[in-house]
Amino acid sequence: MKTLTIELPDTVDVDDKDARMYIAARLYEKGKLTLGQAADIVGYSKETFMELLGEYGVSFFNYPSEELEDDMKNAEGHSS
Repeated sequence: MKTLTIELPDTVDVDDKDARMYIAARLYEKGKLTLGQAADIVGYSKETFMELLGEYGVSFFNYPSEELEDDMKNAEGHSS
């Protein structure tokens, strides 16, 4: 596992756990980490991590809009 050291100004009011959550949430959002990997970075269960994502402006449903559009078109072709 890689180790990352970040120096933040003293004026930034964020603790280690919160900073890890910000980073893990963004990397999950970008598809760089799986849900499990992101949860592990912060030390939460997958369920807890999923619940907290919204507080960091990240949707649990990490589904590209292009794929959603394709799925909708495919579903329309199969309707009865």
